[in-house]
Amino acid sequence: MTTLFISDLHLEESRPDITDAFLLFLKEKAQGTETLYILGDFFEAWIGDDERTPLQERVADALRELNASGTNIYLMHGNRDFLIGEEFCSRSGATLLEDPTVIDLDGTPTLLMHGDSLCTADVEYQKFRANMRNPQMISMMLARPLADRQQMARQLREISMAKNQGKAESIMDVTPEEVVRELEKHGVQRMIHGHTHRPAVHQMEANGKPAERIVLGDWDKHVWWIEAQPGKAPSLKSQPL
Repeated sequence: MTTLFISDLHLEESRPDITDAFLLFLKEKAQGTETLYILGDFFEAWIGDDERTPLQERVADALRELNASGTNIYLMHGNRDFLIGEEFCSRSGATLLEDPTVIDLDGTPTLLMHGDSLCTADVEYQKFRANMRNPQMISMMLARPLADRQQMARQLREISMAKNQGKAESIMDVTPEEVVRELEKHGVQRMIHGHTHRPAVHQMEANGKPAERIVLGDWDKHVWWIEAQPGKAPSLKSQPL
């Protein structure tokens, strides 16, 4: 059976073209597959499961329909949507996946990550990430009124965009040594992640053996996905949005 991986769709109301592409992807690519993995930044922003916009409901309905047809759906948090909770997953028929997680992909242990934790050269971001993912901080954020969280999300997005414009490209990419460390920590030879928006297949060495890192692309101008089938190497695919 076929397994699919996607990430970094950054779904938002201002980009209906991406939403339409995703819904079409579910019908044309995901329908009839065994499993769909969504590896983070599925939404551009998520401020709590109690915000139920028409976009969010439309996406949840489409996922639930796919799940009801027999496809398993797993969803991993990204840096934009780490507040997605069990309520949304229940509505959409998805299962939350820890970051990182090792799966058995057709007999090959494969490490799945969103990818932002691999960018260790961006020290400022890693400190921010650790602070925002603190359970106490999350509880405090979710306790705030919905309108406050909406305003906070807009402000954080503006700050993030401003800071990223001044950062070197190398800082926002993964640290190669961190990739090897994660592979060796989990004792695997394959990693799949997103976040960097730099789709590619990288060959390296870890655990004293050949290893590979497959990076998913974002859905700004192209639809990117990985397709895996028994007896075949996972394939990174794309088509114009």
